[in-house]
Amino acid sequence: MRIFSSRIFTTIRNVHKKNIIGSRVRKARKQSKITQRDLVARLQVSGIKIDQAALSKLETGNRSVTDIEIHAIAKILKVPISWFFEEE
Repeated sequence: MRIFSSRIFTTIRNVHKKNIIGSRVRKARKQSKITQRDLVARLQVSGIKIDQAALSKLETGNRSVTDIEIHAIAKILKVPISWFFEEE
């Protein structure tokens, strides 16, 4: 008998995370064959103040992310903003 559905378990597992899109950012970045260093450089050129350590924390869910950062990341990685919020 299954007590928890996978959706509830995912929600419980993500309670301690500071964002829900980090893994999708990492996936999009890797699919685009862009390094963290390169993404950081592109973000900085577009006016986002972020370093490689902060991007790493963002990707692992250990750093919150602003709407402005999401917009810039989506533009650089050429994915719609909504893609970050889709279920895998």
